[in-house]
Amino acid sequence: MASNGPSGSAEAMIAEARKALWVMVTFLAVIWSVQVMNWILGYHLSQDFGVRARDVSSLPDIFTSPILHGSWAHIEGNSGPLFIFGFLAAYRGVKKFLALTVLIVIVGGLGEWFTSPSNTVTIGASGLVFGYFGYVIVRGIFDRHKIDIVIGLVMALCFAYQFTALLPANGISWQGHVFGLIGGLIGGWIFRDRRPAAAVAPSTTAGGSSRQVGPPATPGNAAAILKELDDLGL
Repeated sequence: MASNGPSGSAEAMIAEARKALWVMVTFLAVIWSVQVMNWILGYHLSQDFGVRARDVSSLPDIFTSPILHGSWAHIEGNSGPLFIFGFLAAYRGVKKFLALTVLIVIVGGLGEWFTSPSNTVTIGASGLVFGYFGYVIVRGIFDRHKIDIVIGLVMALCFAYQFTALLPANGISWQGHVFGLIGGLIGGWIFRDRRPAAAVAPSTTAGGSSRQVGPPATPGNAAAILKELDDLGL
């Protein structure tokens, strides 16, 4: 029989963390495989499947641009933070994490599409990095999980330098960073834990002991009880 106590909760969390680990390992394997292919093809994939600002035909590319990178240094710089923040965003639930990823990709991609300079092509997973970063920072606040509040605070302090990438700079898609972060913050609210309302507290007697209060007696209930007692000869 499955356990619903603290032990069962810990086992469930460990199982989700294991899934999260493999999801991120697989994701990194995919983007590195794409990078090898992109490099072999002279980075034509970046031009063909990157987000072109305000080009309607490029709107579907918001889903492909996060797995493309413009150089080996580019993908190396994104891989470490992507793995760390992605794992921390996923360890409490992979299904929620996948929905969060779609949200960040859409918000970040549309932000890039609308606000990037004309005739530019945007690629890279940094929008996802900032999205997961923002989600990890605020999740504990919205979920009221103390351990996640601590994790968010530690990540914010350890990776405070990441916020410098939100400032405008030549050759860097700060627009993707900003809107990816916004997507993660929105995700923290949308995918927060919604705990059921607390059950009505049992009534308390004058002496301080609690007792359960059953449904009020009705004439029909009383008649049925009397009939049962009569049948038993009482």
